[in-house]
Amino acid sequence: MTDSTVGRGKRDRLILSAAELFHAQGVQKTTIAQVAERADVPAGNVYYYFKTFEELVDAVIAHHLGLVRHNLERLSSRRSPKARVKGLVELWSTSADLVAENGCPLGSLSSELNKLHDLETPHEAELLSEVLDFIERQLRELGRRDARALAVTTLSRIQGAALLANTFSDASIMRDEVRRIERWLDELA
Repeated sequence: MTDSTVGRGKRDRLILSAAELFHAQGVQKTTIAQVAERADVPAGNVYYYFKTFEELVDAVIAHHLGLVRHNLERLSSRRSPKARVKGLVELWSTSADLVAENGCPLGSLSSELNKLHDLETPHEAELLSEVLDFIERQLRELGRRDARALAVTTLSRIQGAALLANTFSDASIMRDEVRRIERWLDELA
């Protein structure tokens, strides 16, 4: 059992274990047996909670969406739209080591699921759409008429830095790009 699954119910442990495995090795390379082992749940019990692998994938997406919404809600309490966007991009900086090791959990999962035509996961795009829409709302609040285009640019820079940090196993790429994005945001206002 991993530290993140200690003290949780079986269903939660399965979801967290699947999320960790999906991030570390991808959806296609992850098996129910691996998820069960990591969660310290008998493999046969997995099907009690999730009738299919697709249901487990959907639960992982829902878990990530919950985390995204929680973080965006927390950021909404910041005083200014610029501070909210800076707080958001800072989340990637604080996760730079993890991103360098396995890529962005949201971007990697979204990209992989988009390529899997045999899985019925209709809401994989929601993971990044929630973030993109949040950035757009903040930039619109700053008075930017080009808020959507700037939101796409912001998220593209974050995801591109995540890809490069992972490719080169270099967390400083993520941290440096976040600092550049923060300076760029200061220039926008």
